[in-house]
Amino acid sequence: MKRIIALLLSLIAVAGLTACGEKAEETNKFNTEPKVSQMKTICELAVMDCYYHNVAKFTQKDASGWWLWTKDKHFWIEYSGTVTLGVDVSQVTMNIDGDNVTITIPQATVQSCKVDESSLSKDSYFVDKDSAEITAEDEVMAFAEAQSKLEETAAADKALLSEAQQRTQILLEDYIKNIGNTVGKEYKITWKYLDSSGNSTENSAATESATENSAETTA
Repeated sequence: MKRIIALLLSLIAVAGLTACGEKAEETNKFNTEPKVSQMKTICELAVMDCYYHNVAKFTQKDASGWWLWTKDKHFWIEYSGTVTLGVDVSQVTMNIDGDNVTITIPQATVQSCKVDESSLSKDSYFVDKDSAEITAEDEVMAFAEAQSKLEETAAADKALLSEAQQRTQILLEDYIKNIGNTVGKEYKITWKYLDSSGNSTENSAATESATENSAETTA
């Protein structure tokens, strides 16, 4: 009788351990499901820094003199600067339906820009021979203009902005792929894109796996 009771207790213990193991496995799978918070972190790290060398022009009409003897201020400033391109992480969303993952991503934009002050010297300013005298205040204003021009130039560089967005997509795809390998799934990713106003565009792209879409975006 004691042997029968011991056998029953053993079976119950094994069943309990099996149930705990299955529960732990389910919990582990849940914890390794793709998370939008981690995707946002990836987007923040996926920014692309671009180096620019540019020239900004400064002009002020009738800056000095009187009536028919007025002079304009006219000079250029040559400078270098760094621009950071990336996507707005607040607009990145994700929806998971089984093995299907839908990711919404906005266009890449200029996240920050900064003129390198060390690139500026007296040789950075080129004054027209007929220009009125240039003051220190003019140089400060020209620096502000250079900062504005730098951002304007980067915002108009569609090729680099597209590259920055594709770079972000590739890193997100790698993340989804690695999660899928962990839980034994091959996720199908569908991309939905937002325009510069945050509205959904008609274009979308679907891939069977992260590897396939990465090859397409880098081709």
